[in-house]
Amino acid sequence: MMKKGNVEYSYFEVGENSLAKWNVSPADAISIQKKLASRVKICPLPHRTQWIAAADVSYSKGNDKLFAAVVLCHLPDLTVHERLAASARVTFPYIPGLLSFRETPLIIELCERLGQKPEIILCDGQGIAHTRRFGLACHIGLILDTPSIGCAKTKLVGVHKDVGPRKGQYQSLYYKKERVGVALRTRTGVKPIYVSPGHLSDIPSSIRLVLRCCNSYRIPEPIRQAHLLANRVRTDVEST
Repeated sequence: MMKKGNVEYSYFEVGENSLAKWNVSPADAISIQKKLASRVKICPLPHRTQWIAAADVSYSKGNDKLFAAVVLCHLPDLTVHERLAASARVTFPYIPGLLSFRETPLIIELCERLGQKPEIILCDGQGIAHTRRFGLACHIGLILDTPSIGCAKTKLVGVHKDVGPRKGQYQSLYYKKERVGVALRTRTGVKPIYVSPGHLSDIPSSIRLVLRCCNSYRIPEPIRQAHLLANRVRTDVEST
């Protein structure tokens, strides 16, 4: 266990051998996405949910390391019950649309180490609002067989109309004439985020869940906590 201020978390490093199965070429990665996209299931989220996990990743500017964090929160008060973090060497190049091959390995490691299995996973990335309808949230949800939602700060694909100014207002996001998500206003007067189903979720229930997880900030609180932890761990490790 490590502690920074009053925040306690578990941290470990992942060796290259553990990530070897993810060492594929960009061309192979695209083929994998196309194949797995057909296995993604779009359906409503469970009605009663208590345990929400969220994941985020931070990159080191000085070397080729990345730091991942997963937090487990309890609804309805969004109390954080568990914080896990890990680091590893980056093994896949930065290519738009293939982000999951850089970040999924560490996030999967962390999710599998949680003491309580999450009922839903929120990801700082895309779901089906993706060039091949297989973003980070789809990849993680499919591997873990857990409902997942993509909550991205920026748009990867698609078009939408202007979103109204109040919290809870949204506009459908269309890509190649298909509705793949929404631009959702999570805070009045603040620019929207892009919400799209990952796996075992759909657009209406994803909107409701994300709004339940947003209080005083633009991004859902579980993702915000994961973001803070990933950056905190990176800073702690780089300063030692």
